[in-house]
Amino acid sequence: MLVGHSYAGMVITGVAAQVPERLRLLVYLDAYIPAEGQTQSDLWPAEMRAAIQSDEAAGRGLRRPPALDFLGITDPEMAAWVKAPLTPHPMATYQEPVSAGGAKSVRLPRAFVHCTGGPSTPVFAPFAARARAEGWEVHELAAGHCAMLTMPREVAGLLLELAGARDPHA
Repeated sequence: MLVGHSYAGMVITGVAAQVPERLRLLVYLDAYIPAEGQTQSDLWPAEMRAAIQSDEAAGRGLRRPPALDFLGITDPEMAAWVKAPLTPHPMATYQEPVSAGGAKSVRLPRAFVHCTGGPSTPVFAPFAARARAEGWEVHELAAGHCAMLTMPREVAGLLLELAGARDPHA
């Protein structure tokens, strides 16, 4: 099982394209789901794309970290812990197209976890809808975007449930 959160939806899609035989399940945890050849910036809502691309940091090839409240992190202690190591992200990674892979990787089972409790919810709602339309298993968590930090037990339980449902030795 390979889990990707947010931007890492791009990463796990690319990994599955390269080594589908090593995977049994992809889990998109409030993550982007690219189609063949799409970049992450292609998937941003228009207003978000314009704001990011017009930021002075983008002119230096960087994207500032999103606001912590946008990520669903409102506890001051957790916010300080998360903020300490944050650095700007290279814009070039948002412009790299991802291969969805061949027939083998496209057939891999996939699940989507949609975090429905914060301001980032509308950004990821289209991906939850796409996952449903494509017949994926879709779960919802009443949490902000960084549910693995704010609701770790619930996320871990859901991932264990998903892994157990596909355990060939169970």
